[in-house]
Amino acid sequence: MEKLTTEQVQYYHRNGYLLSYKSVLQEKIFTELERRFNDYYESHQDEHVWDCPHWNDSWFLDLLCSKDIIDNYVEPLIGPNIAIWASSFLFKAPYKGKATPWHEDSAYFKDRLDRFDNMVTIWLAIDPSKRENGCMKVIPGTHNNGFSDYEETDINEDIFYHKIKNSIDESKTIYLELNKNECSFHDSRIIHGAEKNTSSSRRCGFQMRYFPTSVKFNPFFYETKNENFKIYLAKGKDLAGNVYADA
Repeated sequence: MEKLTTEQVQYYHRNGYLLSYKSVLQEKIFTELERRFNDYYESHQDEHVWDCPHWNDSWFLDLLCSKDIIDNYVEPLIGPNIAIWASSFLFKAPYKGKATPWHEDSAYFKDRLDRFDNMVTIWLAIDPSKRENGCMKVIPGTHNNGFSDYEETDINEDIFYHKIKNSIDESKTIYLELNKNECSFHDSRIIHGAEKNTSSSRRCGFQMRYFPTSVKFNPFFYETKNENFKIYLAKGKDLAGNVYADA
């Protein structure tokens, strides 16, 4: 695993996303991550997300806090004081994986943090992620707003209940195709989505999401919405008065 270069960091901040075609994890760690997901998938094939496994399994938390991930990938993008927002497996079963409509992560997280200009998601491919099985797609440069107008979707077709209402220039779409153990990075505000899985191959990615500790987490939101939500300090020190779960 190599540290992101200055050119890659500049590309990410300019475009709101970045692709890395080098293996992210050591082979033995990736194999264990893949095994843990496959064990879960055996009895959850009709679902599309496994949220925050690091809350209940220290193995995942250790991975999220590992120096390889934090020092080589996260710190170059958001600085040395780093908090973990969430992790999740996102998966689409062969032939029936629903579409992910155009959206901004920041719009779904509204009122939970006081800023979204520096939240990064690492999307690690557990399976090959290609156009035919519903890889992520982005509209480059659309990470300067983060709060578009939304309308309801057809939940029989889409994973989410809402999608961006505004007209989107889809001619600018970039498909983030990856092989196993490769990754992409995206800003929480960029417009992105994914198409249905129309292939015979499963598509799964493991998301690792981080934000700088200068951003204030709103615990009052979760007193009524999700009282068990946890954030963790991954590196450095808190700068906003946040309260972190014990690692």
